[in-house]
Amino acid sequence: MTSEFYELSANTPQGRAVTMADYRGKVVLVVNTATQCGLTPQFEGLERLYQTYKDKGLVVLGFPCNQFGHQEPLSNDVMEATCKINHGVTFPLFQKIEVNGSGAHPNFTKFLLDANGKPVKRFSPVTKPEAIEKEIARLL
Repeated sequence: MTSEFYELSANTPQGRAVTMADYRGKVVLVVNTATQCGLTPQFEGLERLYQTYKDKGLVVLGFPCNQFGHQEPLSNDVMEATCKINHGVTFPLFQKIEVNGSGAHPNFTKFLLDANGKPVKRFSPVTKPEAIEKEIARLL
């Protein structure tokens, strides 16, 4: 039985479609992001997790959203450059999505999925990346 997660797709900031099936066999941390929010310092922690565990099978996927206090007003390409330059982000980022309302994309907050694409745990936006590390290590 295939995971519903693997049936989803999203666009890179450049507009290239990526299917989540590309991440089959990896532990996936899906994160809603914004470059101008009080939680922006979490980019560094997320990048640390990614660098520490990517060779063991972790991928962090960043989905920016501008629906909360307009905290992601940047265009997709500028947002991606800002994340790389200001926060050292190398994990995959996608185009801005909507997380509520009629145009809602099926991603929000932080979700940890196992290597079979099954959701394991949801973490609130304020949960720091280092607090997720134990769960990630357990799944790897």
